[in-house]
Amino acid sequence: VPISSIGFPVLARIFSISLFQEMQKGNTTGISEFLLLGLSEQPNHQLILFGIFLTMYLVTILGNLLIILAIASNSHLHSPMYFFLANLSLVDTCFTSTTVPKMLLNIWTHRQNISYAGCLTQMYFFMAFALLDDFLLAAMAYDRYVAICLPLHYTTVMSPTRCVLLVTISWLCSHLIALSLTLFMAQFSFCGSYVIPHFFCDLLPLLKLSCSDTSIFQVVMFIDASLAGFIPFACILFSYVHIILTIFRVPSDDGKHKVFSTCGSHLSMVILFYGTLILVYLQPSSSYSAETGIIASVMYTVVTPMMNPFIYSLRNKDMKRALRKLLSKGMTPSW
Repeated sequence: VPISSIGFPVLARIFSISLFQEMQKGNTTGISEFLLLGLSEQPNHQLILFGIFLTMYLVTILGNLLIILAIASNSHLHSPMYFFLANLSLVDTCFTSTTVPKMLLNIWTHRQNISYAGCLTQMYFFMAFALLDDFLLAAMAYDRYVAICLPLHYTTVMSPTRCVLLVTISWLCSHLIALSLTLFMAQFSFCGSYVIPHFFCDLLPLLKLSCSDTSIFQVVMFIDASLAGFIPFACILFSYVHIILTIFRVPSDDGKHKVFSTCGSHLSMVILFYGTLILVYLQPSSSYSAETGIIASVMYTVVTPMMNPFIYSLRNKDMKRALRKLLSKGMTPSW
Protein backbone atom coordinates (compact mmCIF):
# COMPACT_ATOMS: atom_id res chain seq x y z
CA VAL A 1 0.00 0.00 0.00
CA PRO A 2 1.58 3.37 -0.93
CA ILE A 3 1.99 5.81 1.95
CA SER A 4 0.04 8.46 0.10
CA SER A 5 -1.66 9.90 3.16
CA ILE A 6 1.54 11.64 4.26
CA GLY A 7 0.30 14.61 2.26
CA PHE A 8 -2.82 14.98 4.37
CA PRO A 9 -1.34 17.51 6.86
CA VAL A 10 -2.26 20.04 4.14
CA LEU A 11 -5.81 19.65 5.50
CA ALA A 12 -4.65 21.17 8.77
CA ARG A 13 -3.49 24.27 6.90
CA ILE A 14 -6.88 24.63 5.22
CA PHE A 15 -8.74 24.35 8.53
CA SER A 16 -6.35 26.74 10.31
CA ILE A 17 -7.24 29.59 7.91
CA SER A 18 -10.84 29.50 9.19
CA LEU A 19 -9.53 29.17 12.73
CA PHE A 20 -7.47 32.36 12.58
CA GLN A 21 -10.36 34.31 11.04
CA GLU A 22 -12.70 33.15 13.79
CA MET A 23 -10.20 33.97 16.53
CA GLN A 24 -9.88 37.51 15.27
CA LYS A 25 -13.66 37.93 15.54
CA GLY A 26 -14.05 36.05 18.82
CA ASN A 27 -11.34 37.59 21.00
CA THR A 28 -13.29 40.43 22.59
CA THR A 29 -11.52 40.29 25.97
CA GLY A 30 -8.37 42.16 25.06
CA ILE A 31 -6.17 39.25 26.17
CA SER A 32 -3.20 39.03 23.85
CA GLU A 33 -1.35 36.17 25.51
CA PHE A 34 -1.38 33.49 28.19
CA LEU A 35 1.33 32.45 30.61
CA LEU A 36 2.35 28.78 30.66
CA LEU A 37 3.78 27.81 34.04
CA GLY A 38 5.51 24.78 32.56
CA LEU A 39 6.64 21.69 34.44
CA SER A 40 8.47 23.35 37.30
CA GLU A 41 8.98 26.87 38.63
CA GLN A 42 12.31 25.96 40.24
CA PRO A 43 15.16 27.68 38.30
CA ASN A 44 17.65 24.90 39.12
CA HIS A 45 15.32 22.34 37.48
CA GLN A 46 15.04 24.11 34.13
CA LEU A 47 18.33 23.00 32.56
CA ILE A 48 17.74 19.40 33.62
CA LEU A 49 14.21 19.44 32.19
CA PHE A 50 15.49 20.99 28.95
CA GLY A 51 18.08 18.22 28.52
CA ILE A 52 15.62 15.43 29.33
CA PHE A 53 12.84 16.61 27.03
CA LEU A 54 15.17 17.59 24.19
CA THR A 55 16.63 14.07 24.28
CA MET A 56 13.17 12.47 24.40
CA TYR A 57 11.94 14.66 21.54
CA LEU A 58 14.92 13.82 19.31
CA VAL A 59 14.52 10.11 20.08
CA THR A 60 10.82 10.36 19.19
CA ILE A 61 11.48 12.12 15.87
CA LEU A 62 14.32 9.76 14.93
CA GLY A 63 12.45 6.60 15.97
CA ASN A 64 9.24 7.42 14.12
CA LEU A 65 11.14 8.65 11.06
CA LEU A 66 13.06 5.36 10.92
CA ILE A 67 9.78 3.43 11.12
CA ILE A 68 8.35 5.43 8.18
CA LEU A 69 11.52 5.06 6.08
CA ALA A 70 11.83 1.33 6.84
CA ILE A 71 8.24 0.71 5.74
CA ALA A 72 8.53 2.89 2.65
CA SER A 73 11.81 1.30 1.51
CA ASN A 74 10.86 -2.35 2.11
CA SER A 75 8.33 -3.87 -0.28
CA HIS A 76 7.68 -6.75 2.16
CA LEU A 77 6.17 -4.22 4.56
CA HIS A 78 3.73 -2.73 2.05
CA SER A 79 0.72 -4.25 3.79
CA PRO A 80 -2.28 -2.75 5.62
CA MET A 81 -0.79 -3.26 9.09
CA TYR A 82 2.41 -1.38 8.25
CA PHE A 83 0.52 1.24 6.24
CA PHE A 84 -1.42 2.11 9.40
CA LEU A 85 1.79 1.95 11.46
CA ALA A 86 3.52 4.42 9.11
CA ASN A 87 0.59 6.80 9.48
CA LEU A 88 0.65 6.38 13.26
CA SER A 89 4.38 7.18 13.31
CA LEU A 90 3.72 10.31 11.25
CA VAL A 91 0.90 11.37 13.58
CA ASP A 92 3.01 10.71 16.69
CA THR A 93 5.75 12.92 15.24
CA CYS A 94 3.24 15.72 14.63
CA PHE A 95 1.53 15.12 17.99
CA THR A 96 4.64 15.58 20.11
CA SER A 97 5.77 18.48 17.90
CA THR A 98 2.68 20.51 18.84
CA THR A 99 3.82 20.85 22.46
CA VAL A 100 7.47 19.95 23.09
CA PRO A 101 9.27 22.52 20.84
CA LYS A 102 7.32 25.40 22.41
CA MET A 103 8.04 24.05 25.89
CA LEU A 104 11.75 23.76 25.09
CA LEU A 105 11.77 27.30 23.67
CA ASN A 106 10.13 28.67 26.83
CA ILE A 107 12.66 26.91 29.06
CA TRP A 108 15.63 28.06 26.96
CA THR A 109 14.53 31.71 26.68
CA HIS A 110 13.11 31.89 30.24
CA ARG A 111 9.87 33.21 28.75
CA GLN A 112 6.59 31.47 29.52
CA ASN A 113 4.21 33.43 27.34
CA ILE A 114 2.17 32.20 24.38
CA SER A 115 -0.05 34.41 22.25
CA TYR A 116 -3.83 34.08 22.32
CA ALA A 117 -3.91 32.89 18.69
CA GLY A 118 -0.91 30.63 19.29
CA CYS A 119 -2.60 29.06 22.31
CA LEU A 120 -5.80 28.18 20.48
CA THR A 121 -3.84 26.98 17.45
CA GLN A 122 -1.74 24.71 19.66
CA MET A 123 -4.89 23.37 21.29
CA TYR A 124 -6.43 22.71 17.87
CA PHE A 125 -3.48 20.71 16.55
CA PHE A 126 -3.08 18.89 19.87
CA MET A 127 -6.71 17.72 19.83
CA ALA A 128 -6.59 16.85 16.12
CA PHE A 129 -3.54 14.61 16.44
CA ALA A 130 -4.73 13.05 19.71
CA LEU A 131 -8.04 12.12 18.05
CA LEU A 132 -6.19 10.86 14.98
CA ASP A 133 -4.08 8.59 17.19
CA ASP A 134 -7.33 7.20 18.58
CA PHE A 135 -8.85 6.56 15.15
CA LEU A 136 -5.69 4.93 13.77
CA LEU A 137 -5.41 2.59 16.75
CA ALA A 138 -9.00 1.52 16.04
CA ALA A 139 -8.18 0.95 12.35
CA MET A 140 -5.18 -1.14 13.34
CA ALA A 141 -7.33 -3.21 15.71
CA TYR A 142 -9.84 -3.83 12.91
CA ASP A 143 -6.99 -4.89 10.64
CA ARG A 144 -5.79 -7.44 13.24
CA TYR A 145 -9.37 -8.68 13.70
CA VAL A 146 -9.79 -9.35 9.98
CA ALA A 147 -6.33 -10.95 9.72
CA ILE A 148 -6.91 -13.36 12.63
CA CYS A 149 -10.66 -13.99 12.57
CA LEU A 150 -11.35 -13.72 8.82
CA PRO A 151 -8.05 -14.70 7.20
CA LEU A 152 -9.63 -15.98 3.96
CA HIS A 153 -11.29 -12.58 3.36
CA TYR A 154 -8.33 -10.44 4.45
CA THR A 155 -7.11 -9.32 1.02
CA THR A 156 -10.65 -8.44 -0.02
CA VAL A 157 -11.71 -6.63 3.15
CA MET A 158 -8.42 -4.79 3.72
CA SER A 159 -7.90 -3.71 0.13
CA PRO A 160 -5.58 -0.76 -0.62
CA THR A 161 -8.57 1.42 -1.46
CA ARG A 162 -10.30 0.64 1.83
CA CYS A 163 -7.11 1.26 3.84
CA VAL A 164 -6.62 4.67 2.24
CA LEU A 165 -10.32 5.43 2.83
CA LEU A 166 -10.03 4.54 6.55
CA VAL A 167 -7.00 6.80 6.97
CA THR A 168 -8.61 9.64 4.99
CA ILE A 169 -11.79 9.51 7.10
CA SER A 170 -9.66 9.47 10.25
CA TRP A 171 -7.76 12.61 9.19
CA LEU A 172 -10.96 14.43 8.19
CA CYS A 173 -12.97 13.53 11.31
CA SER A 174 -10.19 14.35 13.76
CA HIS A 175 -9.52 17.77 12.23
CA LEU A 176 -13.22 18.63 11.92
CA ILE A 177 -13.90 17.76 15.58
CA ALA A 178 -10.83 19.68 16.76
CA LEU A 179 -11.77 22.66 14.59
CA SER A 180 -15.36 22.79 15.89
CA LEU A 181 -14.22 22.73 19.54
CA THR A 182 -11.52 25.34 18.95
CA LEU A 183 -13.87 27.69 17.13
CA PHE A 184 -16.34 27.30 20.01
CA MET A 185 -13.58 28.06 22.52
CA ALA A 186 -12.60 31.16 20.51
CA GLN A 187 -15.98 32.72 21.40
CA PHE A 188 -15.30 32.66 25.16
CA SER A 189 -14.20 35.62 27.24
CA PHE A 190 -11.18 35.42 29.55
CA CYS A 191 -11.52 38.10 32.18
CA GLY A 192 -9.66 36.66 35.14
CA SER A 193 -6.27 35.04 35.39
CA TYR A 194 -4.35 34.37 32.20
CA VAL A 195 -1.98 31.90 33.86
CA ILE A 196 -2.27 28.31 32.60
CA PRO A 197 -0.87 25.79 35.13
CA HIS A 198 0.40 23.55 32.36
CA PHE A 199 3.21 23.29 29.82
CA PHE A 200 0.88 23.66 26.83
CA CYS A 201 -2.61 24.94 26.01
CA ASP A 202 -4.76 21.96 26.93
CA LEU A 203 -8.54 22.09 26.79
CA LEU A 204 -9.42 21.63 30.49
CA PRO A 205 -6.93 24.13 32.01
CA LEU A 206 -7.92 26.72 29.39
CA LEU A 207 -11.63 26.13 30.02
CA LYS A 208 -11.14 26.85 33.73
CA LEU A 209 -9.87 30.37 32.89
CA SER A 210 -12.99 31.36 30.96
CA CYS A 211 -15.58 33.59 32.62
CA SER A 212 -18.21 32.83 29.96
CA ASP A 213 -21.03 30.33 30.31
CA THR A 214 -19.43 27.08 29.17
CA SER A 215 -22.39 24.76 29.82
CA ILE A 216 -23.33 24.39 26.12
CA PHE A 217 -19.67 23.88 25.23
CA GLN A 218 -19.36 21.12 27.83
CA VAL A 219 -22.37 19.34 26.31
CA VAL A 220 -20.83 19.64 22.82
CA MET A 221 -17.49 18.47 24.22
CA PHE A 222 -19.17 15.48 25.87
CA ILE A 223 -20.92 14.52 22.62
CA ASP A 224 -17.72 14.88 20.60
CA ALA A 225 -15.72 12.94 23.20
CA SER A 226 -18.35 10.20 23.24
CA LEU A 227 -18.36 9.83 19.46
CA ALA A 228 -14.61 10.24 18.95
CA GLY A 229 -13.65 8.25 22.03
CA PHE A 230 -16.30 5.59 22.52
CA ILE A 231 -16.67 4.46 18.90
CA PRO A 232 -12.93 3.78 18.32
CA PHE A 233 -12.64 2.20 21.78
CA ALA A 234 -15.70 0.01 21.09
CA CYS A 235 -14.11 -1.04 17.78
CA ILE A 236 -10.89 -1.98 19.58
CA LEU A 237 -12.81 -3.84 22.30
CA PHE A 238 -14.95 -5.69 19.73
CA SER A 239 -11.85 -6.67 17.75
CA TYR A 240 -9.93 -8.02 20.73
CA VAL A 241 -12.89 -9.93 22.18
CA HIS A 242 -13.20 -11.81 18.88
CA ILE A 243 -9.41 -12.20 18.61
CA ILE A 244 -9.23 -13.73 22.11
CA LEU A 245 -12.12 -16.08 21.32
CA THR A 246 -10.33 -17.14 18.13
CA ILE A 247 -7.08 -17.71 20.02
CA PHE A 248 -8.87 -19.97 22.52
CA ARG A 249 -10.01 -22.18 19.63
CA VAL A 250 -6.41 -22.72 18.47
CA PRO A 251 -5.47 -26.25 19.71
CA SER A 252 -1.71 -25.89 20.31
CA ASP A 253 0.08 -23.51 22.68
CA ASP A 254 2.59 -22.62 19.98
CA GLY A 255 -0.27 -21.73 17.65
CA LYS A 256 -1.87 -19.52 20.30
CA HIS A 257 1.41 -17.73 20.94
CA LYS A 258 1.98 -17.21 17.21
CA VAL A 259 -1.49 -15.75 16.70
CA PHE A 260 -1.29 -13.47 19.75
CA SER A 261 2.22 -12.25 18.83
CA THR A 262 0.78 -10.59 15.71
CA CYS A 263 -1.28 -8.19 17.84
CA GLY A 264 0.80 -7.96 21.04
CA SER A 265 2.58 -4.75 19.97
CA HIS A 266 -0.68 -3.03 19.07
CA LEU A 267 -2.28 -4.07 22.35
CA SER A 268 0.68 -2.58 24.27
CA MET A 269 0.21 0.72 22.42
CA VAL A 270 -3.53 0.73 23.16
CA ILE A 271 -2.97 0.16 26.90
CA LEU A 272 -0.32 2.90 27.06
CA PHE A 273 -2.45 5.41 25.11
CA TYR A 274 -5.81 4.85 26.81
CA GLY A 275 -4.31 4.38 30.28
CA THR A 276 -2.80 7.86 30.33
CA LEU A 277 -5.87 9.48 28.74
CA ILE A 278 -8.12 7.99 31.43
CA LEU A 279 -5.92 9.53 34.14
CA VAL A 280 -6.48 12.99 32.65
CA TYR A 281 -9.96 13.16 31.18
CA LEU A 282 -12.09 10.53 32.92
CA GLN A 283 -12.03 12.12 36.35
CA PRO A 284 -14.54 14.56 37.91
CA SER A 285 -13.71 18.21 37.19
CA SER A 286 -13.95 18.97 40.91
CA SER A 287 -11.10 16.55 41.62
CA TYR A 288 -8.95 17.65 38.67
CA SER A 289 -5.39 18.18 39.83
CA ALA A 290 -2.98 20.26 37.78
CA GLU A 291 -0.06 18.13 38.98
CA THR A 292 -1.77 14.86 38.00
CA GLY A 293 -2.81 16.38 34.68
CA ILE A 294 0.74 17.49 33.89
CA ILE A 295 2.26 14.10 34.74
CA ALA A 296 -0.31 12.20 32.68
CA SER A 297 0.01 14.71 29.82
CA VAL A 298 3.77 14.17 29.72
CA MET A 299 3.07 10.45 29.47
CA TYR A 300 0.78 10.61 26.43
CA THR A 301 2.32 13.63 24.66
CA VAL A 302 5.99 12.74 25.10
CA VAL A 303 6.52 9.23 26.49
CA THR A 304 3.92 7.35 24.41
CA PRO A 305 5.04 8.72 20.99
CA MET A 306 8.64 7.94 22.00
CA MET A 307 7.83 4.38 23.11
CA ASN A 308 5.69 3.34 20.14
CA PRO A 309 8.63 2.80 17.72
CA PHE A 310 10.43 0.70 20.34
CA ILE A 311 7.31 -1.35 21.08
CA TYR A 312 6.86 -2.22 17.40
CA SER A 313 10.52 -2.63 16.45
CA LEU A 314 11.48 -4.76 19.46
CA ARG A 315 8.50 -7.12 19.24
CA ASN A 316 8.33 -7.46 15.46
CA LYS A 317 10.88 -9.56 13.54
CA ASP A 318 9.93 -8.11 10.14
CA MET A 319 10.34 -4.56 11.43
CA LYS A 320 13.70 -5.35 13.06
CA ARG A 321 14.90 -6.89 9.81
CA ALA A 322 13.75 -3.85 7.80
CA LEU A 323 15.40 -1.43 10.22
CA ARG A 324 18.69 -3.33 10.12
CA LYS A 325 18.56 -3.31 6.32
CA LEU A 326 17.80 0.43 6.26
CA LEU A 327 20.58 1.30 8.72
CA SER A 328 23.16 -0.92 6.98
CA LYS A 329 22.26 0.68 3.65
CA GLY A 330 22.63 4.14 5.18
CA MET A 331 26.04 3.35 6.68
CA THR A 332 27.44 1.74 3.50
CA PRO A 333 29.65 4.19 1.52
CA SER A 334 28.23 5.05 -1.90
CA TRP A 335 31.63 4.99 -3.62
